[in-house]
Amino acid sequence: MSKAKSKQEIREKTGENKVFGTLQKLGQTFMLPISLLPIAGLLLGIGSSFTNPSVIEMYNLGNVLYKGGTLYGILSVLASAGNIVFSHLGLLFGISVASGLAKREKGVAALSAIIGYFVMYASMTAALNEFRDIDSLKQTQGLITSYLGFDNTMNLGVMGGIILGIVVANLHNKYNMIELPEAISFFAGTHFIPIISSLAGIIIGLIMTFVWPLISAGFSSIGQVISGMGIFGIFLYVYIYRALIPFGLHHVFYLPFWQTAIGGTAVVNGQTVVGAQNIVFAQLAAGVPIDAHAAAHFSYMFPVMLFGIPAACKAMYESCDPSRKKDMKGFYTSSALTSFMTGITEPIEFPMLFASPVLYYGVHCVLFGISGVLAYLLGSGVALTFSGGVIDFILYGVLPGNAITNWVPLLIMGLVFGVVYYFIFKFGIKKFNWNVPGRDAIAADDDKISQNADYSKLNDKEKRAYKIVAGLGGSDNLEDVTNCATRLRVKVKDGSKVDKDLLSTTGSSGTVVQGNNVQVVYGTTVPNVKASVEDLIDRGLAPKAADLSNESELADEKVVEENADESKVKENNTAEGKIKTYAPADGRVIELEEVSDPVFSGKLMGDGYALRPTSNDIYAPVAGEVVMVANTNHAIGIKTEEGIEVLVHMGIDTVALDGQGFGLFVKEGDKVTKDSHIAVMDLDYIKENGKQTDIMVIVTNSENIEGILLNETRDVKAGEEVGEIEIK
Repeated sequence: MSKAKSKQEIREKTGENKVFGTLQKLGQTFMLPISLLPIAGLLLGIGSSFTNPSVIEMYNLGNVLYKGGTLYGILSVLASAGNIVFSHLGLLFGISVASGLAKREKGVAALSAIIGYFVMYASMTAALNEFRDIDSLKQTQGLITSYLGFDNTMNLGVMGGIILGIVVANLHNKYNMIELPEAISFFAGTHFIPIISSLAGIIIGLIMTFVWPLISAGFSSIGQVISGMGIFGIFLYVYIYRALIPFGLHHVFYLPFWQTAIGGTAVVNGQTVVGAQNIVFAQLAAGVPIDAHAAAHFSYMFPVMLFGIPAACKAMYESCDPSRKKDMKGFYTSSALTSFMTGITEPIEFPMLFASPVLYYGVHCVLFGISGVLAYLLGSGVALTFSGGVIDFILYGVLPGNAITNWVPLLIMGLVFGVVYYFIFKFGIKKFNWNVPGRDAIAADDDKISQNADYSKLNDKEKRAYKIVAGLGGSDNLEDVTNCATRLRVKVKDGSKVDKDLLSTTGSSGTVVQGNNVQVVYGTTVPNVKASVEDLIDRGLAPKAADLSNESELADEKVVEENADESKVKENNTAEGKIKTYAPADGRVIELEEVSDPVFSGKLMGDGYALRPTSNDIYAPVAGEVVMVANTNHAIGIKTEEGIEVLVHMGIDTVALDGQGFGLFVKEGDKVTKDSHIAVMDLDYIKENGKQTDIMVIVTNSENIEGILLNETRDVKAGEEVGEIEIK
């Protein structure tokens, strides 16, 4: 069996989906700049609408709204304030992505992204003028422009910011604790990140000088292909967009359409504008009729969000079990109101999906796609900033006037969609027994939670947080807890420990478990939910996995006594098929991916973890027999009685020291435990010779394990338990 194959099998067995986790995390970082768009759009919408000559003439407002007038001036300021956000989304996305993906010192990552972003544009602008034929490039409409004070440059849009942000975040995570020779030690650690980010900005700028014109042409071609697909292309765009929402990946999908040439290119007031959202707002500000093709990326939302979803909520509420109608009335009312007012639909879409995937993907997403096609065919051009609620509909549809936005057909279409949604949902639930929230029996609190003595002392808010942590497998099962606009996003160590039924009793609309990535829907109150969970954990009141056991404490004590002798013989075992692993020295435990050597970080030698030592004394990370001692003294191999082979590799590229700086206290054949002092590292000597001191603990026969579960990356003392090795 090849190592590559065995690693794939390990990932499949543990349910780990790194691609999903990465995209989910990336999509989450988009939320911060996106959250600015409603207020920026509000300012731009009000300002541009009431300073628009067409609107002024339409509503006969010339006597109060005229250039030089106070009110007109205030509205112009509002429009400019809103426009500045849309004009610099690339920079905002770069900062948000870098800080969001940084594992620590997020402020350093954000500052480095700003520096890298400006350096990228400076380098690209200089290279364009030195190495490219500007006059020739200007023949490509909209390619050469002015941006950030740079003339004859290219606006990379949000993609430039996202690319720069991802690069800076990866450099930051890899080098924020870098150690340099003493003569230049001032530039080590976090001081190194802005420096290397500037270098990255130069490289990206040079690459974009030659690549971006090709990408721009490619985007334009994709846009033309989509346009050539006609109504099917619009249906496909809308369906995929809605289908991705439950997985938190919709931001990754729609942003290129909204902000790049994939969404179209148009000339507005003599200026070339790319990206569907940019086109619509430029046309709105100019007071010209909205391009229906660009607006097709938005207009379709209004009939469903203003009418369809509220009607569906009514149908689902009427289909609830009579005993649950009282409890579900508030849920369905608030979900319908949230959709109508703000266009935020996750509070109802998530439970709809979890209760009946057929209803969500086979009916709801299809109806959304049909709405997209009809809105386009009717020529409607109502824009939005965040989502299709009534506020956006009034600001960007009604106020600019029907002559510009053609909003009246959308209103009529919405009334029809309300009727269609109600009767299809009502009929389908009754005919095909589609499950919806409220049709099942009321879920009772878990006895093992309600009977817990600590739980009974908590107030209602704390009890809810307690149950959330319990439903996620206990505080020791949590690795990272964050949130987006409506969802609690959690990375857990073991996704199988997540209790969806228990989480459903905490006010959650639904739970998605994808490997070790979990999303729990709470709606717009999720920031408060996250804060209460973190507060309970910080105060030491949150339950751990052991607190959730169905066995009594007396039974636990009996098991411990009966197995005391066995645990002395097999001290590695924490449970069936698991081996404890301990810190080999004082220092900080880190993920293997953070090690600078690609052989280790890429797990080419096997799975494991690393430690950045602060002391010279090295101890065995597992119990077993020493089976290998490197002749250069920098590596020791230990084989556990379960047959797991663990390599302790002291330092990076320290083989070049030829044994200097190391001292060994074991030889092949020796038996060791976690208390066994196996070696010493002269950390100062190793650093003085330009080597890194990271200690790697690697399972070299990784095909025999399911994976390694680290408790957390933190400062530890030698011999402290840091995780478990799961045996196949």
